[in-house]
Amino acid sequence: MKIVLDGQGGDYPEQAVLGAIQAVEKHKDLEIVICGKESEITQVLANNYKGNKITVCDCSEVITNDDVPTIAVREKKDSSMVKALRMAKEDSSIDGVVSSGNTGALLTASLFIAKRIKGISRPCLAPSLPTAVDGKCFVLVDCGANADCKPINLQHFAIMGSCYVESLFGVQNPTVAILSNGQEKGKGNELVKETYPILEGTKSINFVGNVEARDILSGDYDVVVCDGFSGNVALKTIEGTALCVMKMIKDSIKNGSLLQKIGGLLIKPAVRKLKSTMDVNEQAGGTVLGVDGIIVKAHGSSKQASICRCIEQAMLLINNNIVQKIKENLSGLEENDNQEK
Repeated sequence: MKIVLDGQGGDYPEQAVLGAIQAVEKHKDLEIVICGKESEITQVLANNYKGNKITVCDCSEVITNDDVPTIAVREKKDSSMVKALRMAKEDSSIDGVVSSGNTGALLTASLFIAKRIKGISRPCLAPSLPTAVDGKCFVLVDCGANADCKPINLQHFAIMGSCYVESLFGVQNPTVAILSNGQEKGKGNELVKETYPILEGTKSINFVGNVEARDILSGDYDVVVCDGFSGNVALKTIEGTALCVMKMIKDSIKNGSLLQKIGGLLIKPAVRKLKSTMDVNEQAGGTVLGVDGIIVKAHGSSKQASICRCIEQAMLLINNNIVQKIKENLSGLEENDNQEK
């Protein structure tokens, strides 16, 4: 298996290289091509790696978070991100791409270079998030790629999200809910109300109805579907709440009485475990669903462990042939539509 890593896109390029080293040392059948500034990458490799499973593709440009996505993808053709995606498109020996770069640029480049899967109305970004059930995650689709959506987009997100959960977590017949302002059927804005009966009639998914934002972390749902605006708000709220709660716990112990400080020492292992669960650098990434290829988006601040997990996530999706599964489920959807007509 061969994966291309955008080694220049994130906040810590050296950590991306170290993550690649960790991945190839852990998986003997894995090869990685790192796109980026060759002189910097080879220096890190020289100091930390003696094997031959990592090669470097030199790139003279970098797409930053300040760049306008469409302009950057069009003009920075020698950037690490664009080169990585073009290599995956043009070289049949390459199985997937991992990048921690500009999210908008990655989505734009994925659409322009990898192209949409035939039948998919729009690609989306799907991160997996922890729940209150220990060890269980759910997938949020979309979390920011499409601010404005139509019912058909959400239907396709639901189908892709189901395939994703089956491939990533091994969950059979995953539950799918649509994010709304009430659990009752009939709640929600016009988009939710119009989409609800469409999801009810989609035979390839296990649709269970509406879910309120307060319940998406309950562990009762495997896939939560929404437009990209609502999904991004939900995602950022979860991240912000986690940081706020951890700070409140820390400040409460630090500024509390002697008894509270002693109690803080006693719960320290549990707090450390909670912090690890919510820490982005302990998690894998999101996946660009709906394009004809495996593209995993790592967080911009990802360090070694997170980059390695994102590479492993790409490997798992490749081994489970998620792109083909999505195509098959879309084919079934088209057949059902034809029968109804």
